[in-house]
Amino acid sequence: MEYENQITILSDYLEEFPETDEPVWILGRQHHLNTDKSKLLLDISARLWFTYRRKFSPIGGTGPSSDAGWGCMLRCGQMMLAQALICRHLGRDWQWEKHKKQPEEYHRILRCFLDRKDCCYSIHQMAQMGVGEGKSIGEWFGPNTVAQVLKKLALFDEWNSLAVYVSMDNTVVIEDIKKMCWCPAQSSSVAHSSAHLHRSALGPNKNTAGLCPGWKPLLLIIPLRLGINHINPVYIDAFKECFKMPQSLGALGGKPNNAYYFIGFLGNELIYLDPHTTQSFVDSEENGTVDDKSFHCQQAPHRMKIMNLDPSVALGFFCKEECDFDNWCSLVQKEILKQQSLRMFELVQKHPPHWPPFIPPTKPEVTTTGAELIESTDKLFELEEEFEILSV
Repeated sequence: MEYENQITILSDYLEEFPETDEPVWILGRQHHLNTDKSKLLLDISARLWFTYRRKFSPIGGTGPSSDAGWGCMLRCGQMMLAQALICRHLGRDWQWEKHKKQPEEYHRILRCFLDRKDCCYSIHQMAQMGVGEGKSIGEWFGPNTVAQVLKKLALFDEWNSLAVYVSMDNTVVIEDIKKMCWCPAQSSSVAHSSAHLHRSALGPNKNTAGLCPGWKPLLLIIPLRLGINHINPVYIDAFKECFKMPQSLGALGGKPNNAYYFIGFLGNELIYLDPHTTQSFVDSEENGTVDDKSFHCQQAPHRMKIMNLDPSVALGFFCKEECDFDNWCSLVQKEILKQQSLRMFELVQKHPPHWPPFIPPTKPEVTTTGAELIESTDKLFELEEEFEILSV
């Protein structure tokens, strides 16, 4: 009965959607407004929604205790990453229902993002890691800066063990991604051949996640500039195509100093989650669960015309296994690279010879952890060099 009531309430919110036969796409899933409106809203409300918060402990001990007015792109980055973690642990088709008991993995994912300095993807960690990217605490981030911060923070996250690849110069390099995603304990050639042996022994569809060497789940972020002052209409079809891919994590973007998390589209309108609501800090309970009512948006989804989008965006994709990445590459070849000129981005097999060598990032070896003690991994390396000089 409670579930039916929830559908009724959510359906009321959908009345403002136009009557149309056009499908709605949400993160790789297709919905039809004339047959399954309620499923569409349940799918949207299942996404983790991170907004401005107030009354958390001051960032860095003496910094701001609210991110209202400056943290919207950080919150959008958290939402994209949270969707990757949901896909990793619970699957894309997992659904959230109010008051329904959720698995431990769900609460553990939520705890990664609570506004505390000891949570790996908190506003504290992201803001302080941004210092290494040239952003003062309290300064607004762009999509690329958030992507670089997530890449660095993921090195300290052993539970999720993500490989985070942020593309350079609108180019995704297949060779570099495969090098990064195979377990680095052995040389990449040995790891690659060993893993293929494991897979052939288990059969083509068996999950080898528990084996080492193995494929590290991939968070792929592609920062793009889709025009100069306004989005170039030539990119619109390819941009929309990305939301249809089963690996889609949506896009970060919006308007100058006004970030949104885009999760899908209807026609030429984008559907997004808006972080510009200020809520009070929520901590976990003693048993580790989180009161999650304020982490799911149960209001009418926001929409904006694609042509109103600022041209600076970042696309996100999640590939849990190598076959997911291979499938993504095939879809890109078919749907994105068919454009002969002005492609949205390039996908190449080999590392460009004129680029610096690709070295997969590794966690710095330090005795202390947490961004409250180290402003960035860059700072870590500087400290290590100083210690070496002092010990000589």
